[in-house]
Amino acid sequence: MSSTSTPRGRHDGQLSVFTLPWLPLVHGQGKLTPENGFADQAEVLLKTRLAADAIGATPMDRPEDIETNPVTGRVYAVMTKNKKRDESKVNPANTRPENLWGHIVELIPPGGRGPDADHTADKYAWDLFVLCGNPKDAKVGATFHPDTSDNGWFVCPDNITFDPAGRLWVATDGANDFDLPDGVYGVDTEGAARGLPKLLFTCPHGAEATGPCFTPDGTTLFLSVQHPSEDAETLDKAQSLWPDFKDGQPPRPSVVAIRRKDGQPVGA
Repeated sequence: MSSTSTPRGRHDGQLSVFTLPWLPLVHGQGKLTPENGFADQAEVLLKTRLAADAIGATPMDRPEDIETNPVTGRVYAVMTKNKKRDESKVNPANTRPENLWGHIVELIPPGGRGPDADHTADKYAWDLFVLCGNPKDAKVGATFHPDTSDNGWFVCPDNITFDPAGRLWVATDGANDFDLPDGVYGVDTEGAARGLPKLLFTCPHGAEATGPCFTPDGTTLFLSVQHPSEDAETLDKAQSLWPDFKDGQPPRPSVVAIRRKDGQPVGA
């Protein structure tokens, strides 16, 4: 990625001025040769991260998911965290050393909205959608919407999905390190509420939220809850017996379906 200045997350509706070129991973081009450990195109694809490093791709802060907004055509890449990045390795797309909180990058293909977006283009605009963390802690440098509530901000975004209206839903993994439960947050990507997260669901102790997915009509959100009470050495030390809550029954990972009682789309 290349830019003339460091983005900090825009919530004013203005188009990003930052650009990035996509670098093709093609065997025989640049350093993707047998001499550098890439025998053929299949090995380039099997060693994707090493191949990207070889041609100079931007090192990111532990990307976990990448999804496309069905309404705008913009692409969102999730960086969960990277406590190993030091000050000398900060770059415009990863602006914080020892990034304990994670962030989300917004990639903007040319061509227009939705189906008009050219996702095959070799150059995109981009920006930082949000830098995560407690917005009241100046040292963190979070860039959520200024109206974010005390229980609205999140850390360690992991998996994401979009509802049919184009609202982003973020599942987190790692909030327990901040004495918070992991959970799911809805975030508008456009308009006056762009970048304003709202908490929908929290996991039981020790669990992470993963794999959010909507039905086509947006009325049901499926969500996986992984490894509840994972830090308990024995069953008697488990802080939650979710989802059965029965003595002698261990906590279990499960898939939940979230619906509104009035049948309207989730988040409407």
